[in-house]
Amino acid sequence: SDCILQADISLICVGTPSSADGSPQLGYVEAVTHDIGRGLKDISHYHVVCLRSTVFPGTSRNLLARILEEVSGKKAGDDFGLAMNPEFLRESCAVKDFDSPPYTIIGELNQRSGEVLDQLYQGIQAPIQHVTLEEAEFLKITNNVFHALKVGFANEIGRVCDRLDIDSHKLMKLVCSDTKLNISPAYLMPGFAFGGSCLPKDLRSLTYNARRLGVEVPILESILPSNSQQVNLARIKLQEVGAEKVGIFGLSFKAGTDDLRESPIINLIRDLWQDGVDVLVYDPDVNLQEMLGANLEYLERQLPQIKTILCDRAEEIMSGSDVLVVSQKRPEFLNLLKNVNPSVMILDLVRLADRPESLGFAKYTGISW
Repeated sequence: SDCILQADISLICVGTPSSADGSPQLGYVEAVTHDIGRGLKDISHYHVVCLRSTVFPGTSRNLLARILEEVSGKKAGDDFGLAMNPEFLRESCAVKDFDSPPYTIIGELNQRSGEVLDQLYQGIQAPIQHVTLEEAEFLKITNNVFHALKVGFANEIGRVCDRLDIDSHKLMKLVCSDTKLNISPAYLMPGFAFGGSCLPKDLRSLTYNARRLGVEVPILESILPSNSQQVNLARIKLQEVGAEKVGIFGLSFKAGTDDLRESPIINLIRDLWQDGVDVLVYDPDVNLQEMLGANLEYLERQLPQIKTILCDRAEEIMSGSDVLVVSQKRPEFLNLLKNVNPSVMILDLVRLADRPESLGFAKYTGISW
């Protein structure tokens, strides 16, 4: 109580170890929160309670706020502040990491809470990002899981390299030297499944040869099943709304090409046919008259009815569809959708805009965002 009386901020930095079932143990967090709540009873100034421990989204809002309000008799946001400020410190270099972070994340219950935390970090030369409590909580977990994934990925590649007598460190240094696609934001925005003539084929080749060499690569083996789940998620979304006539913007695996090999939207169309859904498709890059070779053979094998569902004009798929699916990020698709009847639902698989709410569509949803 004496400490809180003399302070503007309480920082909760206690452990959240794993239970046997994987759930985090929050006993230490709860205990210190009760102590802080008792201290809040006796103060008149605005005090911010800031959690730094790693917790799952919802803990600050649903657990800490409740305990603090019950114990103090005060209202979170009005009488005291609440924030989530995850730490990104590594053992053995924590001081250096504190002084030079990539950013400072402040998850805030309200603006006033965040402004108090701003003052705490005035001397740190790093951008401050204000987010929700839940976003701050999940960012720390996401970062750590990504780091773990990178270690696991590198080790699986290393195991295959070892069997092939390839220098894994030399290989991975070259991988990391590509800052355009590899060590970059490329491919890290959630959306629809990947496809094309390279990624699925090369994944299958690597996992097949790993099995042939007797090397276990569970992370790599899980990538294609996870990718298929994104296609299934789109199917489930359409089932949930009772879609009967679906118009699809984009048939190839990406905008700017007519390469249809392993396009995930083709798998979605086949699934929709199984569900008895009528489908029409528009793709300005796909012209059956100009298609040749393996590309045409693949399309005719996967979609024998392609000539009956591929439309020359976007208006053809917009006029009779009760749901429109967007599978490519094209400005022209966004312009076309502005003329859609408000009763038509739009399933956006690629997130056409950074702020989807700014598009103003009456019935609009996505997957994984």
